[in-house]
Amino acid sequence: MVNQGRASDNQRLFNNAVIRVQHLHQLAAKMINDFEDSLLPEERRQLSKIFPLSFCNSDYIEAPTGKDETQKSSMLKLLRISFRLIESWEFPSQTLSGTVSNSLTVGNPNQVTEKLADLKMGISVLIKGCLDGQPNMDDNDSLPLPFEDFYLSMEENNLRESFRLLACFKKDIHKVETYLRVANCRRSLDSNCTL
Repeated sequence: MVNQGRASDNQRLFNNAVIRVQHLHQLAAKMINDFEDSLLPEERRQLSKIFPLSFCNSDYIEAPTGKDETQKSSMLKLLRISFRLIESWEFPSQTLSGTVSNSLTVGNPNQVTEKLADLKMGISVLIKGCLDGQPNMDDNDSLPLPFEDFYLSMEENNLRESFRLLACFKKDIHKVETYLRVANCRRSLDSNCTL
């Protein structure tokens, strides 16, 4: 009975994490859409050419590169990558909130930072649940985050950099959403965890 209670608590935590990351992904999509809507048509055309050529600081975090690799990754690996991606946005989210609040009204400017902190805490609990008392042997946890202050050095009113920041945030949150959905599906022992 105790194991059943722990399993249902763990399932509830997974469901909450998926709901939170879905909300963050929707918020990211809204922020970038609102940002694009605030641009002049010529500015919008210029920016659409930039992002595919840009890179995000999180590109240096080892992660599955496609659907097949994601499906083959363990639940614990997907949770750890999700944790690192969320962690990589802790400091930049402060700039993100500032960038968005300068040009748009999205409500509380700390909304993104707070939601990321909640999600990070939830994923950390899920990782501990997966380890189930085993020592954490992941070497990547001790590595510094790549370019932790990368986004903080951007000029606040630089259109290109603001767009890149929003686009990278949306891309990374989409990855986290995908990884958490696959991990949650695996947890439910559903044999059909397709993306």
